[in-house]
Amino acid sequence: MRYTPPSEMAGERTKLIVKTRDKLGSRETRRLRRQGIVPGVLYGGGEPVAIGIEERELRRALTGASGLHSILDVEVDGTGTSHASILKDYQVDKVRGGVIHVDLHEVRLDRPITASVSVHLLGGDEAPGVREGGVLSQPLREIQVEALPLEVPEHIDLDVSHMVTGDTLRISDIEVPEGVTLLDDPETVIATVTAPTRVVEPEEEAIEGEEGEGVEGEAAEGAEAEGDAETPGDSDAGGESATEG
Repeated sequence: MRYTPPSEMAGERTKLIVKTRDKLGSRETRRLRRQGIVPGVLYGGGEPVAIGIEERELRRALTGASGLHSILDVEVDGTGTSHASILKDYQVDKVRGGVIHVDLHEVRLDRPITASVSVHLLGGDEAPGVREGGVLSQPLREIQVEALPLEVPEHIDLDVSHMVTGDTLRISDIEVPEGVTLLDDPETVIATVTAPTRVVEPEEEAIEGEEGEGVEGEAAEGAEAEGDAETPGDSDAGGESATEG
């Protein structure tokens, strides 16, 4: 199995300045959002701290090379002291699409963390099974890994260019960089190539059925015609008997 290392590790560090929020509640959060500030909570350093982040700053921090896996050096209220943190969770506005809430978690850089990492399939168009008309499927797109915060891969690439029809790749087939541990069931399926499904057109079946009915109908009509042809003969026979009598 050929492993293609990711282009970037999640070791990119980005400074993020936040402000504490004294007022809480839904009314206050709506007011903040109207001002372009995303409410959030910083966990991990004792008591959770309610924070607010300028939307532009948050977008800048989360759109770097490491994306959502970036290590955030969070500075609260301009104190000059930073807290190494990761994005633990976020909420998105279903209508407008922007981030409306974030949960940040302070981490120690010398202790492993658990993270979700996306799996990218490479060489799907080159796979023999696909070139022959097979269908490449990816049932699982993210896997759980454990690693030091600065060693979490941005993503994991899996080569599928060798797969033929009927092949299956599982988590046990994934190779990861040193220091990264896979946490999911090794037998979990990541990718499959299945044969194309043959679709029988219902119109063809209907035509065949109609033709069969036509043959049976013609036979029935022929039998009725023969019966009608024999009817005068029977009458004649009856007449002859009467005459002979």
